[in-house]
Amino acid sequence: MSFFLTQVEDTYELTSGGYGLLVVLLILSLVAACFFTGKDQKNHFSVKMLVFASMGVTLAMVTSMIKIFKMPMGGSITLFSMFFITFVGYLYGTRAGLTSALAYGLLQLIIEPYIISIPQLVCDYFLAFGALGLSGLFHNKKYGMISGYVVGILGRLFFSVLSGVIFFGQYAADYGMQPFTYSLAYNGLYIGSEGILTIALLSVPAVRHALKRIKYMANESDVRDRFSKAA
Repeated sequence: MSFFLTQVEDTYELTSGGYGLLVVLLILSLVAACFFTGKDQKNHFSVKMLVFASMGVTLAMVTSMIKIFKMPMGGSITLFSMFFITFVGYLYGTRAGLTSALAYGLLQLIIEPYIISIPQLVCDYFLAFGALGLSGLFHNKKYGMISGYVVGILGRLFFSVLSGVIFFGQYAADYGMQPFTYSLAYNGLYIGSEGILTIALLSVPAVRHALKRIKYMANESDVRDRFSKAA
Protein backbone atom coordinates (compact mmCIF):
# COMPACT_ATOMS: atom_id res chain seq x y z
CA MET A 1 0.00 0.00 0.00
CA SER A 2 2.86 2.39 0.78
CA PHE A 3 3.89 2.38 -2.89
CA PHE A 4 0.50 3.79 -3.92
CA LEU A 5 -0.58 5.68 -0.78
CA THR A 6 1.17 7.63 1.93
CA GLN A 7 -0.45 8.41 5.28
CA VAL A 8 -0.93 12.05 6.28
CA GLU A 9 -2.51 12.30 9.75
CA ASP A 10 -5.86 10.47 9.53
CA THR A 11 -6.07 10.31 5.73
CA TYR A 12 -3.99 9.01 2.85
CA GLU A 13 -2.58 10.79 -0.16
CA LEU A 14 -1.75 9.26 -3.52
CA THR A 15 1.92 8.75 -4.32
CA SER A 16 3.39 9.01 -7.81
CA GLY A 17 2.85 5.27 -8.11
CA GLY A 18 -0.77 5.72 -7.06
CA TYR A 19 -1.39 8.38 -9.69
CA GLY A 20 0.34 6.17 -12.25
CA LEU A 21 -1.94 3.27 -11.36
CA LEU A 22 -5.02 5.44 -11.75
CA VAL A 23 -3.84 6.66 -15.15
CA VAL A 24 -3.35 3.05 -16.25
CA LEU A 25 -6.83 2.14 -15.00
CA LEU A 26 -8.28 5.15 -16.82
CA ILE A 27 -6.60 4.10 -20.06
CA LEU A 28 -7.93 0.56 -19.64
CA SER A 29 -11.45 1.89 -19.09
CA LEU A 30 -11.18 3.96 -22.28
CA VAL A 31 -9.94 0.90 -24.16
CA ALA A 32 -12.93 -1.01 -22.80
CA ALA A 33 -15.12 1.76 -24.15
CA CYS A 34 -13.93 0.84 -27.63
CA PHE A 35 -15.63 -2.54 -27.32
CA PHE A 36 -19.19 -1.58 -26.51
CA THR A 37 -21.73 -4.02 -27.90
CA GLY A 38 -23.25 -2.52 -30.99
CA LYS A 39 -26.80 -2.83 -32.22
CA ASP A 40 -25.71 -5.67 -34.48
CA GLN A 41 -24.62 -7.59 -31.33
CA LYS A 42 -20.99 -7.57 -32.47
CA ASN A 43 -18.16 -6.22 -30.38
CA HIS A 44 -16.54 -3.50 -32.44
CA PHE A 45 -14.79 -0.17 -32.13
CA SER A 46 -17.32 2.62 -32.54
CA VAL A 47 -15.79 6.04 -33.03
CA LYS A 48 -19.13 7.79 -32.54
CA MET A 49 -19.83 6.00 -29.26
CA LEU A 50 -16.37 6.78 -27.95
CA VAL A 51 -16.66 10.43 -28.96
CA PHE A 52 -20.05 10.93 -27.33
CA ALA A 53 -19.02 9.04 -24.18
CA SER A 54 -15.81 11.08 -23.94
CA MET A 55 -17.78 14.29 -24.36
CA GLY A 56 -20.12 13.22 -21.58
CA VAL A 57 -17.26 12.49 -19.18
CA THR A 58 -15.52 15.75 -20.11
CA LEU A 59 -18.65 17.83 -19.56
CA ALA A 60 -19.26 16.05 -16.27
CA MET A 61 -15.73 16.85 -15.09
CA VAL A 62 -15.94 20.51 -16.14
CA THR A 63 -19.34 21.07 -14.53
CA SER A 64 -18.28 19.20 -11.37
CA MET A 65 -15.74 21.97 -10.81
CA ILE A 66 -18.51 24.59 -10.92
CA LYS A 67 -19.81 24.22 -7.38
CA ILE A 68 -23.08 25.93 -6.47
CA PHE A 69 -22.62 24.85 -2.86
CA LYS A 70 -19.80 22.87 -1.25
CA MET A 71 -20.41 20.69 1.79
CA PRO A 72 -17.92 20.99 4.67
CA MET A 73 -16.80 17.35 4.63
CA GLY A 74 -16.97 16.58 0.94
CA GLY A 75 -19.69 16.55 -1.67
CA SER A 76 -21.08 19.49 -3.62
CA ILE A 77 -24.11 20.71 -5.51
CA THR A 78 -22.64 21.17 -8.98
CA LEU A 79 -23.79 22.49 -12.33
CA PHE A 80 -25.65 19.30 -13.39
CA SER A 81 -22.45 17.21 -13.50
CA MET A 82 -24.17 13.90 -12.65
CA PHE A 83 -26.56 14.30 -15.55
CA PHE A 84 -23.83 14.19 -18.20
CA ILE A 85 -22.72 10.76 -16.99
CA THR A 86 -26.25 9.39 -16.82
CA PHE A 87 -26.87 10.82 -20.28
CA VAL A 88 -24.20 8.51 -21.74
CA GLY A 89 -26.17 5.57 -20.37
CA TYR A 90 -29.34 7.02 -21.90
CA LEU A 91 -27.58 7.25 -25.27
CA TYR A 92 -25.98 3.80 -25.43
CA GLY A 93 -27.14 1.58 -22.59
CA THR A 94 -25.73 0.05 -19.44
CA ARG A 95 -22.29 -1.01 -20.68
CA ALA A 96 -21.45 2.43 -22.02
CA GLY A 97 -22.97 4.11 -18.97
CA LEU A 98 -21.04 2.02 -16.45
CA THR A 99 -17.76 2.38 -18.33
CA SER A 100 -18.12 6.15 -18.52
CA ALA A 101 -19.20 6.38 -14.88
CA LEU A 102 -16.18 4.38 -13.72
CA ALA A 103 -13.88 6.57 -15.80
CA TYR A 104 -15.52 9.59 -14.20
CA GLY A 105 -14.93 8.12 -10.74
CA LEU A 106 -11.26 7.59 -11.55
CA LEU A 107 -10.91 11.19 -12.71
CA GLN A 108 -12.59 12.43 -9.53
CA LEU A 109 -10.13 10.34 -7.52
CA ILE A 110 -7.20 11.83 -9.41
CA ILE A 111 -8.37 15.43 -9.07
CA GLU A 112 -10.03 15.50 -5.64
CA PRO A 113 -8.93 12.46 -3.62
CA TYR A 114 -10.10 11.99 -0.04
CA ILE A 115 -8.93 8.61 1.19
CA ILE A 116 -9.03 7.10 4.65
CA SER A 117 -8.89 3.44 3.57
CA ILE A 118 -9.02 1.26 0.48
CA PRO A 119 -12.62 0.08 1.15
CA GLN A 120 -13.73 3.71 1.53
CA LEU A 121 -11.94 4.60 -1.72
CA VAL A 122 -13.75 1.79 -3.56
CA CYS A 123 -17.13 2.73 -2.10
CA ASP A 124 -16.90 6.49 -2.65
CA TYR A 125 -15.19 6.61 -6.04
CA PHE A 126 -15.86 3.35 -7.88
CA LEU A 127 -19.23 2.20 -6.54
CA ALA A 128 -20.89 5.58 -5.86
CA PHE A 129 -19.86 7.27 -9.10
CA GLY A 130 -20.09 4.00 -11.02
CA ALA A 131 -23.73 3.65 -9.99
CA LEU A 132 -24.56 6.66 -12.17
CA GLY A 133 -24.11 4.32 -15.13
CA LEU A 134 -27.24 2.40 -14.08
CA SER A 135 -29.11 5.02 -16.10
CA GLY A 136 -28.41 2.79 -19.10
CA LEU A 137 -31.03 0.32 -17.88
CA PHE A 138 -33.66 2.75 -19.17
CA HIS A 139 -32.07 3.89 -22.42
CA ASN A 140 -34.88 2.45 -24.57
CA LYS A 141 -37.74 3.16 -22.16
CA LYS A 142 -40.37 5.88 -22.32
CA TYR A 143 -39.21 8.77 -20.14
CA GLY A 144 -35.91 6.89 -19.98
CA MET A 145 -33.81 10.04 -19.67
CA ILE A 146 -35.43 11.16 -16.41
CA SER A 147 -36.02 7.62 -15.09
CA GLY A 148 -32.41 6.68 -15.77
CA TYR A 149 -31.16 9.85 -14.11
CA VAL A 150 -33.22 9.20 -10.98
CA VAL A 151 -32.02 5.58 -10.73
CA GLY A 152 -28.41 6.68 -11.31
CA ILE A 153 -28.39 9.29 -8.56
CA LEU A 154 -30.26 6.98 -6.19
CA GLY A 155 -27.50 4.42 -6.81
CA ARG A 156 -24.89 7.03 -5.98
CA LEU A 157 -26.85 8.07 -2.89
CA PHE A 158 -27.02 4.46 -1.71
CA PHE A 159 -23.25 3.95 -1.80
CA SER A 160 -22.53 7.42 -0.42
CA VAL A 161 -24.84 6.78 2.52
CA LEU A 162 -23.25 3.36 3.02
CA SER A 163 -19.80 4.96 3.05
CA GLY A 164 -21.00 7.59 5.52
CA VAL A 165 -22.37 4.98 7.92
CA ILE A 166 -19.31 2.73 7.78
CA PHE A 167 -16.43 5.18 7.51
CA PHE A 168 -17.73 8.52 8.85
CA GLY A 169 -20.43 7.44 11.29
CA GLN A 170 -18.43 8.67 14.29
CA TYR A 171 -19.29 12.26 13.36
CA ALA A 172 -23.01 11.61 13.83
CA ALA A 173 -22.71 11.87 17.62
CA ASP A 174 -21.59 15.51 17.27
CA TYR A 175 -25.07 16.30 15.93
CA GLY A 176 -27.00 13.97 18.25
CA MET A 177 -27.94 11.69 15.37
CA GLN A 178 -27.63 8.02 14.46
CA PRO A 179 -24.99 7.23 11.79
CA PHE A 180 -27.58 6.24 9.17
CA THR A 181 -29.76 9.32 9.74
CA TYR A 182 -26.71 11.57 9.69
CA SER A 183 -25.30 10.03 6.51
CA LEU A 184 -28.66 10.08 4.72
CA ALA A 185 -29.27 13.72 5.66
CA TYR A 186 -25.75 14.80 4.73
CA ASN A 187 -25.51 13.02 1.39
CA GLY A 188 -29.16 13.47 0.55
CA LEU A 189 -28.83 17.23 0.90
CA TYR A 190 -26.35 17.78 -1.93
CA ILE A 191 -27.29 14.82 -4.15
CA GLY A 192 -31.01 15.45 -3.74
CA SER A 193 -30.71 19.20 -4.29
CA GLU A 194 -28.79 18.76 -7.53
CA GLY A 195 -31.22 16.04 -8.55
CA ILE A 196 -34.25 18.31 -8.08
CA LEU A 197 -32.60 21.13 -10.03
CA THR A 198 -31.66 18.76 -12.85
CA ILE A 199 -35.11 17.17 -13.11
CA ALA A 200 -36.67 20.64 -13.20
CA LEU A 201 -34.40 21.51 -16.13
CA LEU A 202 -35.12 18.24 -17.94
CA SER A 203 -38.83 18.91 -17.56
CA VAL A 204 -38.58 21.95 -19.82
CA PRO A 205 -39.97 20.78 -23.21
CA ALA A 206 -37.31 22.59 -25.26
CA VAL A 207 -34.48 21.02 -23.25
CA ARG A 208 -36.03 17.57 -23.41
CA HIS A 209 -36.55 17.86 -27.17
CA ALA A 210 -32.96 19.01 -27.73
CA LEU A 211 -31.52 16.11 -25.73
CA LYS A 212 -33.69 13.60 -27.60
CA ARG A 213 -32.37 15.09 -30.82
CA ILE A 214 -28.84 14.52 -29.58
CA LYS A 215 -29.72 10.89 -28.87
CA TYR A 216 -31.01 10.50 -32.40
CA MET A 217 -27.78 11.96 -33.79
CA ALA A 218 -25.69 9.70 -31.54
CA ASN A 219 -27.47 6.61 -32.87
CA GLU A 220 -28.25 7.82 -36.41
CA SER A 221 -26.06 5.27 -38.19
CA ASP A 222 -27.65 2.40 -36.23
CA VAL A 223 -31.15 3.57 -37.15
CA ARG A 224 -30.12 3.81 -40.80
CA ASP A 225 -28.63 0.30 -40.68
CA ARG A 226 -31.84 -1.16 -39.28
CA PHE A 227 -33.90 0.41 -42.06
CA SER A 228 -31.49 -0.82 -44.74
CA LYS A 229 -31.62 -4.38 -43.37
CA ALA A 230 -35.39 -4.24 -43.24
CA ALA A 231 -35.47 -3.17 -46.87
